[in-house]
This record gives sequence, C-alpha cells and structure tokens, in this order.
Amino acid sequence: MFRHKGKNRTFIHNLRLATLLSFVAGIVNITGVLSFKTLTTNVTGHFAFFAEEVMRKDFAAAITFLVFTLFFLLGAFIANFISEFVAKTNPNLSHIFPISLEILILLVVAFFGTSSNLISFEGKSWSFAMLFAMGIQNSLVTKISQSTVRTTHLTGLFTDLGIELSQLFFYKKPEENKKLKTNIYLRISIIGFFFIGCIIGGFAFSLLELKTLFIACFFLLIALLYDSIRLHYHLLKRRKNHSKN
Repeated sequence: MFRHKGKNRTFIHNLRLATLLSFVAGIVNITGVLSFKTLTTNVTGHFAFFAEEVMRKDFAAAITFLVFTLFFLLGAFIANFISEFVAKTNPNLSHIFPISLEILILLVVAFFGTSSNLISFEGKSWSFAMLFAMGIQNSLVTKISQSTVRTTHLTGLFTDLGIELSQLFFYKKPEENKKLKTNIYLRISIIGFFFIGCIIGGFAFSLLELKTLFIACFFLLIALLYDSIRLHYHLLKRRKNHSKN
C-alpha cells in the first residue's frame, strides 16, 4: 500500500491507499467541524476567510486563518523531508515515520483536546495540530502515488472526475476507455470513502466527541501493520528462494 513506488505501483495499490486514507480524512474533517467549527483537512476555505478578515480589518482573525494554511504547509514539508531522509538508507521504511507522526498528533488531540470555538486558544491550537496532521497525510499520499491520489480535499477530485466523465464521449479506443474508467472508479472511491468517513465520524462524535479520532488512528495503525506484514512476507519469500538457488 505504502511501500510500492513508481513503476511498481498498480491501480490496486492506489485504490487501497485512497480508500483507507480518504476514510480517515473524512473522520478527521467532521471531527474538526463539530469540535472547533472549522475545516481541519484542507486550506482553500481558510485562505478565503483570511482575505475576508483582512478586508474587515480584523487582523487577529486574519492571522489565525493564515497560520492554518502555514501549519498544513509545514505538515507537508515535514512529511516529505522525513520521507526523503529515511529513503536514503531504507526506502521500505520511508512512509513509517510520517504516518507514525500523524497517528501521534491525532492521539494527542483525542486524549487531551476539548471542544471549543476558534476564539479560544485551545480551539486554535487543536485546529493547528489537526491541519498539520492532514498536511502530513496529503503530502505522503501525493508523493507515494505520484500525484494520482489526494485524500484530504475533494475540489480537485470533482474537477478531475468531471473532465474524465466528459472524455468518455470522445476517447473510444479500448485502452483509452479502460484507463478512463479506471481513473473514474478511483475518484469515485475516494469521494465515497471520504463521505463514509464523515458519516461514521459524525455519528461517533455524538458519543465520543474528540475521541472519535481514535477510530482514525486505529485504521492508520491497521494500514501500517498490513504493510509491515506484507514486507516481512516478501523478504522471507525472497530469502527462501535465494537459499534454494
């Protein structure tokens, strides 16, 4: 899911990555909205709010929305920096540290966070942390899938989906049509699992509040364990084949 890169990646690898992490992003998104009344998985809206507050000359609020975008940016930077650094010595482990950092941040928010609005220091701080975590996820997924998969926002996905649906009327060659349908299926899967994550997260929030993030952490841990088991299986298989030869 995480380990395969470049030519070694297949549609199935991207589909597994996309569905799992878009589901996680959906949970984080609805948890942020219900807890802090703000978006915690993307920054497009925050930039618009930043401009609005500047026009109103409410510079304190404007700075808050600007910092939101910077924390998302910082998360993306840190994720790729760590991934590139680790990949120099062990490419198979380059995804573990960014995902582990994301899990750690979400666990801290789940354990210690309290629901509040953006006026409070607590509301701002926990929102910063969640945006940082989603910056990590989006950066890592984008790098692994070579920009094929993005999981924390849907605007670009709906744009791509609209383009590809229209292309079905013009690209009739079997190989072109097959590729288009594969891409469409991937986009719809990401959108669908993001929506499912939002719905499940919304229901869970009524019972768990910020501890709803434990569900997101659980699925991220499952993904890491799955990849680890697959890696050890292939390494053992390779050693056995090598010893036979």
